[in-house]
Amino acid sequence: MRKELGILTLLAVLCILVAALNPQFLSAANIQNTSRLIGTYGIFSIGVGIVIITGGIDLSVGSMFALLGVLLSLMLTQWHWSPLVAVAVVVALGSLLGGIHGFLITRLSLQPFLVTLCGLLLYRGLARYIASDAVQGFGAGVGFEWLRDFTTGSIGRVPMPFVLMVAIAAVMWVMLHRSVYGRYLFAVGQNEEAARYSGINSRRVIASAYVISGFLAGIAAILLAFYTNSVSPSSHGNFYELYAIAAAVLGGCSLRGGEGSILGIVAGTALLQVLRNLVNLLDIPSSLDFAVMGAVILIGVIVDQVLRTRRSTKMSADS
Repeated sequence: MRKELGILTLLAVLCILVAALNPQFLSAANIQNTSRLIGTYGIFSIGVGIVIITGGIDLSVGSMFALLGVLLSLMLTQWHWSPLVAVAVVVALGSLLGGIHGFLITRLSLQPFLVTLCGLLLYRGLARYIASDAVQGFGAGVGFEWLRDFTTGSIGRVPMPFVLMVAIAAVMWVMLHRSVYGRYLFAVGQNEEAARYSGINSRRVIASAYVISGFLAGIAAILLAFYTNSVSPSSHGNFYELYAIAAAVLGGCSLRGGEGSILGIVAGTALLQVLRNLVNLLDIPSSLDFAVMGAVILIGVIVDQVLRTRRSTKMSADS
């Protein structure tokens, strides 16, 4: 809980600083748009964070957004599928791709980095091929107006993606921190072999984490596609997996596995989006977004290493 309090305090200080530098930060329009982005990014960051807790990594979500976004556009505007069927297929396909990752990692003993890196390349290539490298849009939204209104609308003044993120985060919090399955996730991340010897089906636990990541990526893909209102297969979702990894690491997830929390991931997502908002409001070159992400991941890894070293030193001294 100490890590979560630290990141929340840092988030509050950053918000105060940004508001002091540019009062536009507190405008209703800016707060609503930032909340919308926090919601969308938070959903798929939670999925990636759960994978990281098991000691894995998912580099494919950005390309998955491109592939699923292209398919969603084709389903709705060219194939004229029912919106409910299109949504179900997109989410199911995201879950299936996550399941394939989990199968390759657990059954064929392939490295998560390699499997999801291949997914990053494969899904991007498929998206470009299916769309003939052309931008896919949603036009006037004829026949699926309610879906567009739902994904881009608000409850009161709270954007729907943020509402969905809160609901998903609540469910995932219970699953991760108040269930036997959650304890299995942490146990596998801390020591997979020890978890297996203690009776945990570590393969099934790890595979399920990738299914959850794919499921949440499918939901986020729909929100992101309607937020941008068009899908460029060559650039849609580029490097979004880095945002998710940075948010998870910033929120207290260890890249070694076995540590992390839903609250920390959400707070890390919010902090990154406020940083991006600061870049925009102060007219700082947007290319520095990647520098910020790189710095965040590096600092997170350094802090994790320092804390682990101190913990090991203390345990050795006590023994």
